[in-house]
Order: sequence, then structure tokens, then C-alpha cells
Amino acid sequence: MNADPTDTTHSTHPTKTPASVSTHILDTSVGRPAQGVAVSLSARGAGEWEALGGSSTDADGRCKDLPALPASTTHVRLDFAVEPYFLKPQEQQAEAQQDAPANRDSGANAVFFPEVAITFAVVPGEHYHVPLLLNPFGYSVYRGS
Repeated sequence: MNADPTDTTHSTHPTKTPASVSTHILDTSVGRPAQGVAVSLSARGAGEWEALGGSSTDADGRCKDLPALPASTTHVRLDFAVEPYFLKPQEQQAEAQQDAPANRDSGANAVFFPEVAITFAVVPGEHYHVPLLLNPFGYSVYRGS
């Protein structure tokens, strides 16, 4: 009996698992994790961007419960809402971060980067850890492990 080449019900190629994403934020201006930053996750496959949900960073600056990516995802966007983090009352920041500088910015309640959006390409079956190194006047990201 010859197998029908168009029959995909018994494929010999296992389906790859979707890509997965994790992140954490370090506030390099004080050398501590950035706690309480809202992070939103969006994905795109062949169509438009789809908002998947989000999380907030914990005391270690990590988001441990980001939503899973759909199997067809080719691009991912992480949106970090950093303005509320930098606008926390200075007393709270100093208490939470011990040696936080008393004045982070030269303007009253000024935030230079109110949000950070990072977009990157993914392939199925791979994990992408994307740390954000943050300070009041700059940031950098990289693919971690």
C-alpha cells in the first residue's frame, strides 16, 4: 500500500513547540532589580499584532508568568511601562532600593523614556530571554540565556 503524499494526518515530522519568552529588568542606576514594572507581550505571525497579555516584575525584577506564544509566532514585542517605576515617590524607591539616589532626574517628575518597546524575531522551539538594563536616561537589551 502506497502512502498518499498529501495526507498530513499521520505526519512523520513532529510539530515543533512554539517559541517561548522570558524577561527581567535591572535598574543599573541603583544596581538593583526593577520591581513592579508592567510588561505587555504581543505576537505576530503572518497577520497583525495580537496582544497576548502581560505581567509585572517581581522583587527580583523578573516576569515569571508571561503568556504562551501561539505556534505561528514569528515576531514578538515586549512593552515595558517604565514611567510609573521612575515616578514612584522617592521615599518608596529609597526604602525598596536602599541606596537609591535622592534625585534621579534634573526635572521635577520628568521621565525621559516613559516606555520601552522591544521587537524581535523568533523561531519555533527556541527560548528567548530578553533582559532590559534600565536607567533614567538610557537602556539596553540583549538575548540572554
